[in-house]
Amino acid sequence: MSFTSTVTLPCTPDEAFALLTQPERLRRWQTVSATVDLRAGGDYRWTVTPGHVAAGTYREVEPGRRVVFGWGWDGSDDLPPDASTVTVTFEPAADGTTVTLTHEGLTEQQAAMHAEGWHHYLERLGKMAATGDAGADEWAWAPENLTPVTAADAALASLQPVLRGLTDDDRTKQTPCADFTCHELAEHLFGSLAQLGGMAGATVVNPEEGSLENRVSTMAAQAIDAWRAVDLDGMVPGPGGEEMPAGFLAGVLPLEIALHGWDFAQTSGQELRMSDEVVGYLAELGQTIIPGGRGRSFGDEVVPAEDASALDRLAAFAGRSTL
Repeated sequence: MSFTSTVTLPCTPDEAFALLTQPERLRRWQTVSATVDLRAGGDYRWTVTPGHVAAGTYREVEPGRRVVFGWGWDGSDDLPPDASTVTVTFEPAADGTTVTLTHEGLTEQQAAMHAEGWHHYLERLGKMAATGDAGADEWAWAPENLTPVTAADAALASLQPVLRGLTDDDRTKQTPCADFTCHELAEHLFGSLAQLGGMAGATVVNPEEGSLENRVSTMAAQAIDAWRAVDLDGMVPGPGGEEMPAGFLAGVLPLEIALHGWDFAQTSGQELRMSDEVVGYLAELGQTIIPGGRGRSFGDEVVPAEDASALDRLAAFAGRSTL
C-alpha cells in the first residue's frame, strides 16, 4: 500500500529541499539527530524520536526538485532499512513551494502508522518553514522504556534549543562549572563526547565547522549510536583501559549531556526543558554515578532552593548551584 500527503511551504523549492535533506534543518522539525550522505547510493540515518532510528539509501537526488530514498527502521524485522520507498517532490507554487510526499511499499497496518507519523511531522515542517521554529516535539518528550541510550537521545533533544540560543556574548561568561567559561565548557563537552564514544568502540569526529549546536549534535549522535550497539550487560574498557560495566559507563553519557545543558542554560539565562520522566530517570542514574565521581567530575552536593525544580535538584546533587 501507499499514501500521499502534501504541504505548501512559504519558501523557494531550494529552501524546501534543504529542510528535508540537511541535518541542521532536519533537527528543527523531524529528528533528534541525522546523518546524511546526499547522493544516489548514499546512506542516511535519522533518530526520529529517542530509540527510533530510520535508515536507508538515497536512490534519486535532484536538488530543489525531487528526492527518493529507501525507508525502514533500524532493528526492525517487519520494516528494515530500505524496505519501503519515500518520494518527495518540490514544485513552485504561487505562495511558495508545494511539497508532495508519497510513501510506497507498506502493509495496510504500516501505511496507517506511517501516515500518522508523516502528518505529524509535515505539520511541524510547515510550522518550521513559516516561523523558523517548530518547537519541542511532543513525541520525543517522554520516551517509553528509558535506557541510558534513549535518555541520551532525549537529553540531546533538550540541549539543542539551548545551544541555538547562545550568543557571542556568552562565550566568556562563567558557567556553574567553576573551571569553565561557556567556550571552555563547549571544548570540554567535545572531549567528553569523544571519550565516551571511544569507550563504546567508536571514533567520534568533531566536524570543526558549523554552529555549536551542529558540532555537539553531530558528535553526540556518533557517541549515542556507538552505545546503541553495545551489550549494556557486558564489560567495556573504562577511562584508564580497565574493564568496567557497560551499563554504568553508558549512564554517564545522558548525565553529561543533560548536566552540561543545564550549565549552558544557566550561563545564558535560558531554560533547559526536559520531561519529568527523563529527569527522574537521570536522577536514578545519578545516584549510582555521581557519588563516585566527586572531586573529579562532580563537586560536593549543594543544598537546592526549597522551590527548586527536579532538574535543579539533580544539578545540586551533582555539585552545581544556580547562577
